[in-house]
Amino acid sequence: MPAAFIRTAIAALALVGSLPSILSAGPPLLQHADTYTGNQEVAGWLMSEKLDGIRGYWTGKQLLTRQGRVIHAPAWFTENFPPFELDGELWRRRNDFSFVQQTVLDTIPSTQWREITYNIFEVPGADGDFSTRLDKAGQWFGPHPATHVRIIEQIECQGADHLNAFLEDIESMGGEGVVVKDPTLPFQAGRSAHVLKVKNFSDMEGTVIAHNPGKGKFEGMLGSLALRLENGIQFKLGTGFTLAQRKSPPPIGSSVTFKYHGFTRNGVPRFASFMRVRRD
Repeated sequence: MPAAFIRTAIAALALVGSLPSILSAGPPLLQHADTYTGNQEVAGWLMSEKLDGIRGYWTGKQLLTRQGRVIHAPAWFTENFPPFELDGELWRRRNDFSFVQQTVLDTIPSTQWREITYNIFEVPGADGDFSTRLDKAGQWFGPHPATHVRIIEQIECQGADHLNAFLEDIESMGGEGVVVKDPTLPFQAGRSAHVLKVKNFSDMEGTVIAHNPGKGKFEGMLGSLALRLENGIQFKLGTGFTLAQRKSPPPIGSSVTFKYHGFTRNGVPRFASFMRVRRD
C-alpha cells in the first residue's frame, strides 16, 4: 500500500476522532519542580503533600499524561470538567502507584476508575497569583460538582522548621514528600526555582538500554540494567529489584524510576536503587 495513501487515511481518521491516542500534539507545557536543598528561603510560601500518582493535564477537552499521551478516562470522570486547563494528580492513596498506573493508562477504562481521584494543584491558563488560579478551579466545581475532584490543600509555610516538621508528618503516614511553592508569582511553564520538591531522597528516571546478566544466585536472571539518563550519562542499576523483576526485567527502551543519594564526580547517581517502571 503506498505510503501517501496511508498518511492520507490516518489524517482522515484523526479528523473524525477515530485515533484518540495519536491526536496529542506532544507533551503539554508543564511546570516542573526543582529540588529543595535547605538553603532556599521558603517562609510565606505554600506547601502541600506531593502525591505519588499519574500526572493528568486537562487541556479543556481531554486528559493527557506528562508526555502528552491521551488518558482514556471514562466519560463520567471528565463530564463536569471546565473548558480551561487544569494540572493535577490522578491518585487513589499512598503507596499505591501500581494500581493507579494500571487503571489510568489502560486504553479501555475499567470500573477501577471509581476509586481514582483527580487532585488539582495548578490552573495553568489562569491569570493572577497561585491562590487566585486555584480559586478559579474552586469556583468552577462549585456549580459543576464532581465528587472525585479535589483541590489539594495548601498550607502557609512558616519557615524551614515548619517545612521539615510537615515533611516528617507526611512521611510518617507513608507519603512521598512535599511541594512548596512561591504563591506570589504568575504561572510559568518549565522547571522553576520557585516550585520545590522536598523529600529525604531524590529520584530520577532513565531509559533501559541493555540487560546485564546476573551471577551467582542471580545466574540466568537480570544482574543489572544499563540506563541512559536524559543528559546522556550511562550507568548500571543493580539493586532494588524483586526476584520476579529479575526474571522478567523492564524491557529495553522502557523508562524506569530509581532513587539515589547525590552524584559522583562523574555525574553518576550514588546508591541508586530501582523503584518502578513508568508507562506515562
